[in-house]
Amino acid sequence: MNFLKKRWYIVLAVILILAFIFYKFNTKPKTTEKSYKVKTTNLKEELSFSGQVNATEKVTLRFQTSGRLAWVGVKEGDYVKKYQGIASIDTRDVKKTLEKKLLAFSKTRWDFDQTKDDNKDVLTDKIKRVLEKSQFDLTSSILDVELQNLALEYSYLSSPIEGIVTRIEAPFAGVNIIPTQAEFEIINPKTIYFSATADQTEVIKLKTKDEGDLTLDAYPDLKNKVKIDYLGFIPKTGETGTVYEVRMKIQDSINSESLRYGMTGDTTFVLREKNNILAIPVSYLKGSKGNDYVYMKTNNKRNKIKVETGDEIDGMIEITLGLNANDTIYD
Repeated sequence: MNFLKKRWYIVLAVILILAFIFYKFNTKPKTTEKSYKVKTTNLKEELSFSGQVNATEKVTLRFQTSGRLAWVGVKEGDYVKKYQGIASIDTRDVKKTLEKKLLAFSKTRWDFDQTKDDNKDVLTDKIKRVLEKSQFDLTSSILDVELQNLALEYSYLSSPIEGIVTRIEAPFAGVNIIPTQAEFEIINPKTIYFSATADQTEVIKLKTKDEGDLTLDAYPDLKNKVKIDYLGFIPKTGETGTVYEVRMKIQDSINSESLRYGMTGDTTFVLREKNNILAIPVSYLKGSKGNDYVYMKTNNKRNKIKVETGDEIDGMIEITLGLNANDTIYD
């Protein structure tokens, strides 16, 4: 009896499993038909870039040789003029060496003149070689003086540009320095621009003199006009991927005194814009170019409606003929 009861349970389980499999294979999920109501809209294609404020004129000055810092004529925040003196190292040793070289030059010059006078009436091959040697010594002495004079010039730093002193590594005189320990950084605020990068698929859509809007993170409520001044011809080094620099001249709105080197922000350029047009999502358009159509319903029956299209912008496509506002189309 128990055996028959157990067998009956097994048969029931098999029947339930078969019924479940039959249900899964023969029951199709109901699909929701997507629709879209055609309307008049505005389409706009934009490109946005992130970047930061940079400057065309910026320099880092340093001495060519080590020495004792004798004079520092500026401090951070000072505005300097072009060719204004910045700092110098102790020149006493250089000046003394220059005096010594000048004395050696004078002696060599006198020896040269005396050799010429002593042998002006006798021009044998031997005498010619003596005169040539004296000339070599004189030329060498002149070069020593010129080199030492250059060393004197290199002990003095002057700014090749006007601008703000933004960094001084050694602000106090009297310390011994090596060139990399006494750097002076100067940036000209009159030459600032906004720098961003565009990848190879974006840069081809831009051209110089294109205008856009700039929003700096420091001034989120202010919009500033920018104009493209330069598009990089070669990829920018130090970046991942193939990207090109886009330099933009900052036009107005933000007071130039409020801008700071290194400020970050975002720029937006409108590439194409169409207003008051009929447009539908691209996914509702069927067929191929020149033979485009959409689906509409009449008496609950789907019909193909041929349409003519225009520009495709940001996932929407312009409909120039075949549809009217408030028509409903189906996917």
